[in-house]
Amino acid sequence: MWFTNLFTGSGVASTVLMLAISIFAGLLLGKLKVKGITLGITWVLFVGIALSACGVSLNHDMLHVVKEFGLILFVTAVGLQVGPGFFRSFKKGGLALNLAATVNVFLGVGITVLIAKLAHQDLTDMAGVYTGAITNTPGLSAATQAVNDLGIDGASERLAAGYAVAYPLAVVGMIVTCILFRPKNLAAEPTTVDTDASSVTPTGKKKGSILLIPVFVIIALGILLGSIPIPVGMKAPVKLGLAGGPLVVALVAGWLGVKKDWYGTDFTEGQGVHMLREVGIALFLAGVGLSAGADFVDTVKVHYMWVVYGVIITMVPPILVGLFCRLVLKTNYYTLMGMIGGMHTDPPTLAFANTVAPEGCKLPNTGYATVYPLTMFLRIFTAQLLVLMA
Repeated sequence: MWFTNLFTGSGVASTVLMLAISIFAGLLLGKLKVKGITLGITWVLFVGIALSACGVSLNHDMLHVVKEFGLILFVTAVGLQVGPGFFRSFKKGGLALNLAATVNVFLGVGITVLIAKLAHQDLTDMAGVYTGAITNTPGLSAATQAVNDLGIDGASERLAAGYAVAYPLAVVGMIVTCILFRPKNLAAEPTTVDTDASSVTPTGKKKGSILLIPVFVIIALGILLGSIPIPVGMKAPVKLGLAGGPLVVALVAGWLGVKKDWYGTDFTEGQGVHMLREVGIALFLAGVGLSAGADFVDTVKVHYMWVVYGVIITMVPPILVGLFCRLVLKTNYYTLMGMIGGMHTDPPTLAFANTVAPEGCKLPNTGYATVYPLTMFLRIFTAQLLVLMA
Protein backbone atom coordinates (compact mmCIF):
# COMPACT_ATOMS: atom_id res chain seq x y z
CA MET A 1 0.00 0.00 0.00
CA TRP A 2 2.73 2.47 0.95
CA PHE A 3 4.55 1.71 -2.29
CA THR A 4 1.46 2.45 -4.40
CA ASN A 5 0.73 5.63 -2.48
CA LEU A 6 4.24 6.82 -3.17
CA PHE A 7 3.50 6.82 -6.89
CA THR A 8 -0.12 7.95 -6.75
CA GLY A 9 -0.16 10.33 -3.78
CA SER A 10 0.17 14.10 -3.77
CA GLY A 11 2.48 14.47 -0.80
CA VAL A 12 6.00 15.86 -0.65
CA ALA A 13 7.63 12.45 -1.08
CA SER A 14 5.57 11.68 -4.20
CA THR A 15 6.33 15.08 -5.72
CA VAL A 16 10.06 14.77 -5.13
CA LEU A 17 10.01 11.23 -6.52
CA MET A 18 8.31 12.32 -9.74
CA LEU A 19 10.74 15.23 -10.11
CA ALA A 20 13.65 12.83 -9.69
CA ILE A 21 12.24 10.35 -12.20
CA SER A 22 11.55 13.10 -14.74
CA ILE A 23 15.08 14.46 -14.49
CA PHE A 24 16.81 11.06 -14.37
CA ALA A 25 14.91 9.59 -17.31
CA GLY A 26 15.05 12.85 -19.27
CA LEU A 27 18.81 13.16 -18.94
CA LEU A 28 19.26 9.56 -20.07
CA LEU A 29 17.05 10.11 -23.12
CA GLY A 30 18.96 13.32 -23.81
CA LYS A 31 22.01 11.26 -24.63
CA LEU A 32 20.25 9.77 -27.66
CA LYS A 33 21.22 11.18 -31.05
CA VAL A 34 19.49 10.81 -34.40
CA LYS A 35 21.81 11.80 -37.27
CA GLY A 36 23.82 13.92 -34.86
CA ILE A 37 20.75 15.72 -33.51
CA THR A 38 19.84 15.52 -29.84
CA LEU A 39 17.17 17.32 -27.81
CA GLY A 40 19.38 17.11 -24.74
CA ILE A 41 17.93 18.27 -21.44
CA THR A 42 14.64 19.17 -23.14
CA TRP A 43 13.69 15.52 -22.68
CA VAL A 44 13.17 16.32 -18.99
CA LEU A 45 10.16 18.43 -19.99
CA PHE A 46 8.75 15.67 -22.19
CA VAL A 47 9.12 12.99 -19.51
CA GLY A 48 7.39 15.28 -17.00
CA ILE A 49 4.54 15.84 -19.46
CA ALA A 50 4.23 12.07 -20.02
CA LEU A 51 4.12 11.28 -16.30
CA SER A 52 1.57 13.98 -15.64
CA ALA A 53 -0.55 12.88 -18.62
CA CYS A 54 -0.67 9.39 -17.08
CA GLY A 55 -2.66 10.82 -14.20
CA VAL A 56 0.02 11.48 -11.59
CA SER A 57 -1.46 13.91 -9.05
CA LEU A 58 1.11 16.10 -7.33
CA ASN A 59 1.45 18.94 -4.86
CA HIS A 60 1.12 21.94 -7.18
CA ASP A 61 2.21 24.48 -4.59
CA MET A 62 5.45 22.59 -4.17
CA LEU A 63 5.89 22.27 -7.93
CA HIS A 64 5.45 26.02 -8.26
CA VAL A 65 8.23 26.68 -5.74
CA VAL A 66 10.51 24.14 -7.43
CA LYS A 67 9.89 25.69 -10.86
CA GLU A 68 10.62 29.22 -9.76
CA PHE A 69 13.65 28.30 -7.67
CA GLY A 70 15.08 26.17 -10.48
CA LEU A 71 14.64 29.04 -12.92
CA ILE A 72 16.37 31.46 -10.53
CA LEU A 73 19.35 29.10 -10.16
CA PHE A 74 19.56 28.72 -13.94
CA VAL A 75 19.55 32.42 -14.84
CA THR A 76 21.96 33.25 -12.00
CA ALA A 77 24.46 30.71 -13.31
CA VAL A 78 24.02 31.91 -16.91
CA GLY A 79 24.60 35.51 -15.83
CA LEU A 80 27.83 34.57 -14.07
CA GLN A 81 29.03 32.57 -17.08
CA VAL A 82 28.38 35.13 -19.84
CA GLY A 83 28.93 38.27 -17.77
CA PRO A 84 32.73 38.51 -18.13
CA GLY A 85 32.60 38.73 -21.92
CA PHE A 86 29.20 40.31 -22.55
CA PHE A 87 30.25 43.96 -22.62
CA ARG A 88 33.54 43.13 -24.31
CA SER A 89 31.70 41.50 -27.19
CA PHE A 90 30.23 44.85 -28.25
CA LYS A 91 33.61 46.17 -29.39
CA LYS A 92 33.57 44.35 -32.72
CA GLY A 93 30.67 42.46 -34.22
CA GLY A 94 28.61 42.20 -31.06
CA LEU A 95 26.60 45.36 -31.64
CA ALA A 96 25.43 44.23 -35.08
CA LEU A 97 24.49 40.79 -33.78
CA ASN A 98 22.51 42.27 -30.90
CA LEU A 99 20.68 44.67 -33.22
CA ALA A 100 19.76 41.70 -35.40
CA ALA A 101 18.63 39.77 -32.32
CA THR A 102 16.46 42.72 -31.25
CA VAL A 103 14.78 42.75 -34.67
CA ASN A 104 14.23 39.00 -34.30
CA VAL A 105 12.47 39.51 -30.96
CA PHE A 106 10.08 42.16 -32.23
CA LEU A 107 9.34 40.21 -35.39
CA GLY A 108 8.20 37.37 -33.13
CA VAL A 109 6.04 39.72 -31.09
CA GLY A 110 4.53 41.25 -34.22
CA ILE A 111 3.73 37.84 -35.68
CA THR A 112 2.14 36.76 -32.39
CA VAL A 113 -0.12 39.82 -32.31
CA LEU A 114 -0.99 39.37 -36.00
CA ILE A 115 -1.93 35.72 -35.48
CA ALA A 116 -4.08 36.64 -32.48
CA LYS A 117 -6.01 39.21 -34.54
CA LEU A 118 -6.38 37.14 -37.73
CA ALA A 119 -7.18 33.86 -35.97
CA HIS A 120 -9.33 35.49 -33.25
CA GLN A 121 -7.16 34.10 -30.46
CA ASP A 122 -6.94 35.51 -26.94
CA LEU A 123 -3.65 37.41 -26.75
CA THR A 124 -3.03 36.11 -23.22
CA ASP A 125 -3.22 32.54 -24.52
CA MET A 126 -0.95 33.48 -27.40
CA ALA A 127 1.56 34.87 -24.90
CA GLY A 128 1.92 31.30 -23.63
CA VAL A 129 2.37 30.00 -27.18
CA TYR A 130 4.90 32.79 -27.77
CA THR A 131 7.05 31.83 -24.77
CA GLY A 132 6.98 28.18 -25.81
CA ALA A 133 7.75 29.01 -29.44
CA ILE A 134 10.84 30.95 -28.38
CA THR A 135 11.71 28.33 -25.73
CA ASN A 136 11.96 31.08 -23.13
CA THR A 137 11.11 29.82 -19.67
CA PRO A 138 11.79 33.15 -17.88
CA GLY A 139 9.33 34.78 -20.26
CA LEU A 140 6.68 32.26 -19.22
CA SER A 141 7.44 33.02 -15.58
CA ALA A 142 7.14 36.78 -16.20
CA ALA A 143 3.88 36.40 -18.11
CA THR A 144 2.46 34.18 -15.37
CA GLN A 145 3.43 36.73 -12.75
CA ALA A 146 1.70 39.43 -14.81
CA VAL A 147 -1.61 37.54 -15.09
CA ASN A 148 -1.50 36.73 -11.37
CA ASP A 149 -0.97 40.41 -10.57
CA LEU A 150 -3.93 41.27 -12.79
CA GLY A 151 -6.07 38.56 -11.18
CA ILE A 152 -7.06 36.86 -14.46
CA ASP A 153 -8.74 33.56 -13.51
CA GLY A 154 -7.33 30.45 -15.17
CA ALA A 155 -4.88 32.45 -17.27
CA SER A 156 -1.74 30.99 -15.69
CA GLU A 157 -2.89 27.45 -16.57
CA ARG A 158 -3.59 28.47 -20.17
CA LEU A 159 -0.20 30.15 -20.38
CA ALA A 160 1.51 26.96 -19.22
CA ALA A 161 -0.56 24.89 -21.65
CA GLY A 162 0.34 27.13 -24.61
CA TYR A 163 4.00 26.99 -23.59
CA ALA A 164 4.00 23.19 -23.31
CA VAL A 165 2.22 22.74 -26.65
CA ALA A 166 4.56 25.01 -28.60
CA TYR A 167 7.85 24.11 -26.90
CA PRO A 168 8.60 20.64 -28.40
CA LEU A 169 8.42 21.63 -32.05
CA ALA A 170 10.18 24.92 -31.25
CA VAL A 171 13.29 22.99 -30.22
CA VAL A 172 13.17 21.00 -33.45
CA GLY A 173 12.37 24.13 -35.48
CA MET A 174 15.47 25.95 -34.26
CA ILE A 175 17.67 23.04 -35.28
CA VAL A 176 15.95 22.82 -38.68
CA THR A 177 16.57 26.56 -39.15
CA CYS A 178 20.28 26.00 -38.54
CA ILE A 179 20.29 23.19 -41.09
CA LEU A 180 18.59 25.43 -43.68
CA PHE A 181 21.55 27.84 -43.50
CA ARG A 182 24.18 25.10 -43.77
CA PRO A 183 26.63 26.04 -46.58
CA LYS A 184 27.22 23.54 -49.37
CA ASN A 185 30.91 23.45 -48.63
CA LEU A 186 31.00 23.38 -44.85
CA ALA A 187 34.71 22.57 -44.82
CA ALA A 188 35.46 25.97 -46.36
CA GLU A 189 33.72 27.86 -43.55
CA PRO A 190 36.25 29.63 -41.26
CA THR A 191 36.41 28.20 -37.74
CA THR A 192 37.83 31.36 -36.18
CA VAL A 193 37.08 35.05 -36.59
CA ASP A 194 39.73 37.70 -36.01
CA THR A 195 37.72 40.03 -33.78
CA ASP A 196 37.57 40.81 -30.09
CA ALA A 197 34.14 39.20 -30.01
CA SER A 198 35.58 35.80 -30.87
CA SER A 199 36.51 35.28 -27.26
CA VAL A 200 33.43 36.03 -25.23
CA THR A 201 34.87 35.09 -21.86
CA PRO A 202 38.37 36.38 -21.04
CA THR A 203 40.76 34.38 -18.95
CA GLY A 204 41.51 35.52 -15.43
CA LYS A 205 43.78 34.64 -12.55
CA LYS A 206 42.80 31.46 -10.82
CA LYS A 207 42.27 31.84 -7.14
CA GLY A 208 40.65 28.47 -6.58
CA SER A 209 37.95 29.80 -4.31
CA ILE A 210 34.50 28.85 -5.54
CA LEU A 211 32.95 30.38 -2.41
CA LEU A 212 34.13 33.93 -3.16
CA ILE A 213 30.84 34.67 -4.84
CA PRO A 214 27.90 34.56 -2.42
CA VAL A 215 25.43 33.12 -4.90
CA PHE A 216 22.46 33.54 -2.62
CA VAL A 217 23.30 37.21 -2.04
CA ILE A 218 23.14 37.64 -5.82
CA ILE A 219 19.79 35.86 -5.83
CA ALA A 220 18.44 38.00 -2.97
CA LEU A 221 19.53 41.25 -4.64
CA GLY A 222 18.15 39.99 -7.94
CA ILE A 223 14.73 39.26 -6.48
CA LEU A 224 14.63 42.72 -4.93
CA LEU A 225 15.56 44.28 -8.28
CA GLY A 226 13.09 42.10 -10.15
CA SER A 227 10.24 43.19 -7.88
CA ILE A 228 10.58 46.87 -8.73
CA PRO A 229 7.58 47.93 -10.89
CA ILE A 230 8.51 49.77 -14.10
CA PRO A 231 5.69 52.00 -15.43
CA VAL A 232 5.07 51.58 -19.17
CA GLY A 233 1.84 53.54 -19.46
CA MET A 234 -0.37 50.42 -19.56
CA LYS A 235 -2.87 48.86 -17.16
CA ALA A 236 -0.04 47.48 -15.02
CA PRO A 237 3.71 48.03 -14.75
CA VAL A 238 6.23 45.49 -15.98
CA LYS A 239 8.91 43.91 -13.83
CA LEU A 240 12.18 42.14 -14.44
CA GLY A 241 10.64 39.41 -12.32
CA LEU A 242 12.08 36.42 -10.52
CA ALA A 243 14.18 35.55 -13.56
CA GLY A 244 15.20 38.93 -14.97
CA GLY A 245 16.33 40.45 -11.66
CA PRO A 246 18.81 37.70 -10.71
CA LEU A 247 20.03 37.60 -14.31
CA VAL A 248 20.91 41.31 -14.28
CA VAL A 249 22.69 41.11 -10.93
CA ALA A 250 24.57 37.94 -11.90
CA LEU A 251 25.57 39.45 -15.24
CA VAL A 252 27.06 42.49 -13.53
CA ALA A 253 28.66 40.33 -10.81
CA GLY A 254 30.28 38.08 -13.42
CA TRP A 255 31.61 41.00 -15.44
CA LEU A 256 32.74 43.17 -12.53
CA GLY A 257 34.23 40.28 -10.56
CA VAL A 258 36.57 39.23 -13.37
CA LYS A 259 37.38 42.83 -14.35
CA LYS A 260 38.32 43.76 -10.77
CA ASP A 261 40.16 40.46 -10.33
CA TRP A 262 38.03 39.50 -7.33
CA TYR A 263 37.92 36.03 -8.85
CA GLY A 264 39.00 34.41 -12.08
CA THR A 265 37.16 32.62 -14.83
CA ASP A 266 37.95 29.41 -12.97
CA PHE A 267 34.85 30.37 -10.98
CA THR A 268 32.57 31.71 -13.72
CA GLU A 269 33.48 28.84 -16.05
CA GLY A 270 33.95 26.27 -13.30
CA GLN A 271 32.06 23.06 -12.63
CA GLY A 272 30.25 24.59 -9.66
CA VAL A 273 28.48 27.25 -11.72
CA HIS A 274 27.92 24.77 -14.54
CA MET A 275 26.26 22.32 -12.14
CA LEU A 276 24.13 25.15 -10.71
CA ARG A 277 22.91 25.96 -14.22
CA GLU A 278 22.10 22.37 -15.15
CA VAL A 279 20.33 21.57 -11.87
CA GLY A 280 18.30 24.77 -12.15
CA ILE A 281 17.05 24.19 -15.69
CA ALA A 282 16.36 20.51 -14.96
CA LEU A 283 14.19 21.38 -11.94
CA PHE A 284 12.34 24.02 -13.94
CA LEU A 285 11.64 21.80 -16.96
CA ALA A 286 10.54 18.90 -14.76
CA GLY A 287 8.23 21.21 -12.82
CA VAL A 288 6.70 22.67 -15.99
CA GLY A 289 6.14 19.22 -17.48
CA LEU A 290 4.59 17.75 -14.35
CA SER A 291 2.33 20.80 -13.98
CA ALA A 292 1.12 21.03 -17.57
CA GLY A 293 1.05 17.41 -18.67
CA ALA A 294 -2.33 16.52 -17.17
CA ASP A 295 -4.12 18.69 -19.74
CA PHE A 296 -1.52 18.41 -22.51
CA VAL A 297 -3.35 15.87 -24.70
CA ASP A 298 -6.71 17.61 -24.29
CA THR A 299 -5.08 20.97 -25.03
CA VAL A 300 -3.55 19.68 -28.26
CA LYS A 301 -6.91 18.20 -29.31
CA VAL A 302 -8.78 21.45 -28.68
CA HIS A 303 -6.06 23.92 -29.62
CA TYR A 304 -4.13 21.97 -32.25
CA MET A 305 -3.64 25.17 -34.21
CA TRP A 306 -1.47 26.46 -31.35
CA VAL A 307 1.15 24.01 -32.56
CA VAL A 308 1.01 25.55 -36.06
CA TYR A 309 1.12 29.09 -34.67
CA GLY A 310 4.09 28.13 -32.53
CA VAL A 311 6.04 26.82 -35.52
CA ILE A 312 5.42 30.08 -37.40
CA ILE A 313 6.56 32.19 -34.45
CA THR A 314 9.59 29.93 -34.01
CA MET A 315 10.90 29.80 -37.56
CA VAL A 316 9.88 32.89 -39.55
CA PRO A 317 11.83 35.53 -37.57
CA PRO A 318 15.20 33.67 -37.41
CA ILE A 319 14.97 32.71 -41.08
CA LEU A 320 14.48 36.35 -42.09
CA VAL A 321 17.15 37.63 -39.70
CA GLY A 322 19.48 34.77 -40.60
CA LEU A 323 19.23 35.60 -44.30
CA PHE A 324 20.16 39.21 -43.53
CA CYS A 325 23.10 38.13 -41.38
CA ARG A 326 24.47 35.72 -43.98
CA LEU A 327 23.88 37.81 -47.10
CA VAL A 328 24.48 41.34 -45.78
CA LEU A 329 26.57 41.03 -42.62
CA LYS A 330 28.44 37.96 -43.93
CA THR A 331 28.11 36.31 -40.52
CA ASN A 332 30.09 33.11 -40.09
CA TYR A 333 27.87 29.99 -40.20
CA TYR A 334 29.08 28.62 -36.87
CA THR A 335 28.53 31.99 -35.23
CA LEU A 336 25.08 32.21 -36.84
CA MET A 337 24.03 28.83 -35.42
CA GLY A 338 24.99 29.96 -31.93
CA MET A 339 23.24 33.26 -32.51
CA ILE A 340 20.02 31.49 -33.55
CA GLY A 341 20.14 29.52 -30.32
CA GLY A 342 20.86 32.68 -28.31
CA MET A 343 18.05 34.65 -29.98
CA HIS A 344 15.64 32.00 -28.71
CA THR A 345 17.58 31.31 -25.49
CA ASP A 346 17.59 27.65 -26.53
CA PRO A 347 20.40 25.43 -25.12
CA PRO A 348 19.59 22.41 -27.38
CA THR A 349 20.31 24.55 -30.46
CA LEU A 350 23.69 25.51 -29.04
CA ALA A 351 24.39 21.85 -28.28
CA PHE A 352 23.55 20.98 -31.90
CA ALA A 353 25.76 23.79 -33.21
CA ASN A 354 28.68 22.49 -31.19
CA THR A 355 28.23 19.02 -32.66
CA VAL A 356 28.38 20.48 -36.19
CA ALA A 357 31.36 22.75 -35.50
CA PRO A 358 34.87 21.22 -35.62
CA GLU A 359 36.51 20.36 -32.34
CA GLY A 360 37.96 23.44 -30.68
CA CYS A 361 35.74 25.88 -32.60
CA LYS A 362 34.26 28.36 -30.11
CA LEU A 363 32.22 30.39 -32.58
CA PRO A 364 28.84 28.82 -31.70
CA ASN A 365 29.42 29.71 -28.05
CA THR A 366 30.45 33.22 -29.10
CA GLY A 367 27.29 33.80 -31.12
CA TYR A 368 25.10 32.38 -28.37
CA ALA A 369 26.62 34.30 -25.47
CA THR A 370 26.84 37.59 -27.39
CA VAL A 371 23.08 37.91 -27.93
CA TYR A 372 21.76 35.85 -25.00
CA PRO A 373 21.64 38.48 -22.21
CA LEU A 374 19.94 41.25 -24.20
CA THR A 375 17.56 38.76 -25.78
CA MET A 376 16.64 37.39 -22.37
CA PHE A 377 15.70 40.86 -21.10
CA LEU A 378 13.64 41.57 -24.21
CA ARG A 379 11.83 38.23 -24.02
CA ILE A 380 10.90 38.82 -20.38
CA PHE A 381 9.53 42.29 -21.15
CA THR A 382 7.69 41.33 -24.35
CA ALA A 383 5.99 38.33 -22.74
CA GLN A 384 4.55 40.67 -20.11
CA LEU A 385 3.61 43.26 -22.73
CA LEU A 386 1.57 40.69 -24.65
CA VAL A 387 -0.42 39.98 -21.48
CA LEU A 388 -0.89 43.70 -20.79
CA MET A 389 -2.01 44.31 -24.38
CA ALA A 390 -4.71 41.61 -24.17
